[in-house]
Amino acid sequence: MSCAVREGLSVLVLSVFIAAVSGAETAAQLLQSARTALMNGQTDQALKLIGEAIALEPKNPAPLLLRAAVREAQGKPEDALTDLNQVLQLDPKHAEAFDRRGSLHYKLGKFAASLSDFDKFLALSPKDSNGHWRRGITCYYAGAFDEGRKQFEGYEKVDTNDVENAVWHFLCVARASGVEKARASLLKIGKDGRVPMMEVYALYAGKIKPEEVLAAAQAGNPPAEKLSAQLFYAHLYLGLYYEVMKDPKKAQEHMALAAEKYKIRHYMGDVAVVHLRVLQEKK
Repeated sequence: MSCAVREGLSVLVLSVFIAAVSGAETAAQLLQSARTALMNGQTDQALKLIGEAIALEPKNPAPLLLRAAVREAQGKPEDALTDLNQVLQLDPKHAEAFDRRGSLHYKLGKFAASLSDFDKFLALSPKDSNGHWRRGITCYYAGAFDEGRKQFEGYEKVDTNDVENAVWHFLCVARASGVEKARASLLKIGKDGRVPMMEVYALYAGKIKPEEVLAAAQAGNPPAEKLSAQLFYAHLYLGLYYEVMKDPKKAQEHMALAAEKYKIRHYMGDVAVVHLRVLQEKK
């Protein structure tokens, strides 16, 4: 075979290979298409594309992370956990995977595992230590009340206008040392503009009654969606309040309203669900 012929065949083979590669989608392109499908509400199509990306690049954590997020949003935390476990097998120092797995473990009621994951995340990303309020909430449910107290005190360096931070600090101190000490050490708050958070703060400070929190949440005839969100927070923190005040019946009544009737799509919505489950298990 002449040199010219060999060169011609080589060019032909190379051109066919390039054409084949250019016609195939990369894992990154598949993930972008999956994100577009998710934005359009096409969850099944998105999962199909993500699966193709995983098959194409099985050692790439990105498609596993995206599938974990989709599965979590679908209400399939165990499946999402499987994906995050696989990410951490591929990369044992993947900070985001530890953080997200910590949240999933919390939602599944695995509080010790949640705290362990959050601690591993913060060891890899110490800059996030003060702002990690989810860790503080996990500390409360894991019975690590002093750690929770310190976590919420650290959050003061991030935001001094968050009533929720002050309330969770109160709850940790109350469980460890009693309500009177919790009130004496209640974190100072500037102004939380969310309704009815300032009334919630006044309730925990011992200055108003529970019914005043509910009245504030409903005042001014707000639109239905806004009213529902305001009532969620009112009932969530009334449920927590009644529990620390040792009234389990009212605690469960309010927590059920937060977790079911007024549930929100937010981490705090999951907190209400988790807390209701804890109360039911105690009962």
